[in-house]
Amino acid sequence: MTSPLNLENLRADLPVLLLYNLDPAWPEEEIRQARALAELAAAELERLGHPVRPVLVTHPRLEEALQPFNPARCIVLNWCEEIPGLPGSEALVARLLERRGFTFTGAASSALVADKNAIKSLLNRRALPTPPWTVYTSPCPDGWRRFPAIVKPVREHGSVGIDRQAVVGDRQRLAEQVERVLQTFRQPALVEEFICGRELTVTLLGNETLHLLPVAEIDFSAIADDLAHIRTFESKFEKSSPSCKEIKTVVPAPLTEQARRQLEAVACATYRAARCRDYVRLDVRLRQGVFYVVDVNHNPDLSLDSSLVLAAGAAGLSYGQLLSLLVNLAAQRHPVYRYPCNGYT
Repeated sequence: MTSPLNLENLRADLPVLLLYNLDPAWPEEEIRQARALAELAAAELERLGHPVRPVLVTHPRLEEALQPFNPARCIVLNWCEEIPGLPGSEALVARLLERRGFTFTGAASSALVADKNAIKSLLNRRALPTPPWTVYTSPCPDGWRRFPAIVKPVREHGSVGIDRQAVVGDRQRLAEQVERVLQTFRQPALVEEFICGRELTVTLLGNETLHLLPVAEIDFSAIADDLAHIRTFESKFEKSSPSCKEIKTVVPAPLTEQARRQLEAVACATYRAARCRDYVRLDVRLRQGVFYVVDVNHNPDLSLDSSLVLAAGAAGLSYGQLLSLLVNLAAQRHPVYRYPCNGYT
C-alpha cells in the first residue's frame, strides 16, 4: 500500500541539470512548445531555490553535450525522450547517463523501458493482469482469435503508431494492420486483446515508499463507437484535432473505496515488478471488476495538460513542487546529495 505525500523535508538547494531534447526536423510549433515547457520547468525549480542548468540536445552526440558537467555536482532531471536522429533511443539516454556516472530521475537503462513485450511478459510471470497478447514479425498473424484486438509497434511509446485503424475486428484487418506496423516502423507488431471498458491512468511517486496520486480517467463519452475509445497519437499531441477535443481527462476518477484499493494493489505490484524509479504512469483498463495493466510508462509525459501533472495538481502539488520531488527522489541515489536522508527513499 501507499502512504500520503509529505513535502516538508524537500531540499530546494539541489542543483539540477535539466536535460531535454528537440529535433530540428520537428514542426516549428513543436519546437516552440518544447522550449517553452523547459523554460517553465527551469523557472519553477529556480523559484523554489534550485540552481538549474538547462541542457538542450539537438544532435546525436549526447555525450558531447554532457561533457562540461561534473556528475558529482548535479542531479539530472531527465526529459530527454530520445536522442535526435535515433528513434526509440529513450533507454540509450539512460545508458549514456549511467556510463558517465550521472544520477538522474526516472528509470534506468533496462530493456523494460523500451519493449512492450518484455514488460507484458514480466507482468504475466508475476500473475499481474494484462491483456492477452502475441508479437508478430511477419504479416501473417496465424492463431490469433481474440477480437476486437489492437495492434501496436512493440518498441514505441506515446501512442506512436496508434490511430483509429489500430483497433481491428476481424482477421483480414488484423493482417493489414500488422503489415502496416512492420513496414512503417521496421519492428515487430504487438497484437493485444482490446479491453472495452474504462481507461484509467495511475501515477505513483517514490521508491521504497510509494505515494499514489489521485487516479485520472480518460473520458470517451463524446465518442459513440466503443472501438474508437483509444488515445491515438493525434488525440494526444495535435491539440487542434477533433479527436483531441473529444477526449477529456477527469481527476479524480469516480471509484469506490474498494475499487480504489484493488487498483492501488495492482499498481504497487506493477511498480515493483517493472523496476520503476521515482515515478511511473500506468495505463489501465477496467472490465468486469478486473484492472488490466495495458502499458507502463517509466518516464511519463510531464506536459502541463498530462494526466500525471493534473493528478499532481489534484493532490495539491504545484508544478515546481512535482519536479522538485522527482529531483529529491533521485538525490537519494547520489553519492554526495543523498545525505542526510530527506524522507523520500
